[in-house]
Amino acid sequence: MYAVIRAGGKQYRVAPGDVIRVEKLATGTDGHVEFPEILAVSANDGEIGKPQSKARVTGQIVEEGRGDKVIVFHYKRKKQYKKLRGHRQPYTAVRISEIAFDGQSFKAPELEKKEAKPKKAKPVAEVEEREAESKPKAAAKKKSAPRKAAKKSAKKK
Repeated sequence: MYAVIRAGGKQYRVAPGDVIRVEKLATGTDGHVEFPEILAVSANDGEIGKPQSKARVTGQIVEEGRGDKVIVFHYKRKKQYKKLRGHRQPYTAVRISEIAFDGQSFKAPELEKKEAKPKKAKPVAEVEEREAESKPKAAAKKKSAPRKAAKKSAKKK
């Protein structure tokens, strides 16, 4: 099942589990978003129907950020006119969690949460051995004697 929604002046074809980047949305509570404008909904058999007020598409905010920089450069030759501007459009990444229509509800599979691996603490004895190994190497370096400047002899004739 998929749906066609309108968000931020653009249309998106979404299915449960899809992640889309839409124009910056006002962050609500819990990070859940419901898209009010649903243009079309498809059933399992491929039929596309116009939704009524019963259709519902919900999503969960994944991240917020700014897109790639777009450079705007104005230039007029022979007139000494140059203007350079850059722009980064803010976006909100939304994962579609559910599409409900005509008594049917299609939900996205749950994402597995990755657990942070604990950092291994190095044993104190190993750290001391490394420090002891590095010290003799530093002491083994010889300091070279300062060079004496060569005297130039001036010959008088």
